[in-house]
Amino acid sequence: MSINYIASSKLPTPFGEFTMHGFEDTATGKEHVALSMGDIDSGEPVLARAHSECLTGDALFSMRCDCGYQLETALSSVAKAGRGVVLYLRQEGRGIGLLNKIKAYNLQDQGADTVEANEQLGFGADMRVYDMCQPMLEHLGVKTIRLMTNNPRKVKALSEAGVNVLERVSIEVGRNPHNDGYLNIKASKLGHYLKEKANQNTAPQQVTHQDDNA
Repeated sequence: MSINYIASSKLPTPFGEFTMHGFEDTATGKEHVALSMGDIDSGEPVLARAHSECLTGDALFSMRCDCGYQLETALSSVAKAGRGVVLYLRQEGRGIGLLNKIKAYNLQDQGADTVEANEQLGFGADMRVYDMCQPMLEHLGVKTIRLMTNNPRKVKALSEAGVNVLERVSIEVGRNPHNDGYLNIKASKLGHYLKEKANQNTAPQQVTHQDDNA
């Protein structure tokens, strides 16, 4: 996979100031972003997440999945650690795209689970790839990562793509009555490390700007 670095800029967020790095996949034209903070090119293991785009969860506060919760937790964890990187990858709906994801949601509304819905549309349960991560991390000088994920397949895919994954860091957050069944299917059919227990209804939190040292 050929990935071109495009440009970098500052990105102030409620969690702290990140540096945003833009990359382009020359084969597909897809644009990916890395958000970095602190000293990540020293050779020391770096806290990292490879986060696939989820418009509904990341931007529209959907409670049907745990994506928005995980993105906020990843950014917050990197900020607390003072160093790390979040790769934001343009592969919506586990790789099937936004409109097909809406079709899959419609099938889920009729009783299909998240895996069955994808398969009924003619797709695999998970169509994502992670080949773009190694050249992105290489450009940033990251040698070894501590990967925030519950997905053992992601660990395997990144390792096979040439990324040195030192350890998996659990990022189990955001379970609620709207995504409880979805998360249980991710555990039972996709092998994610998740507890099968419904917690109280918690909506994704909109983080507000706070004073320094708050």
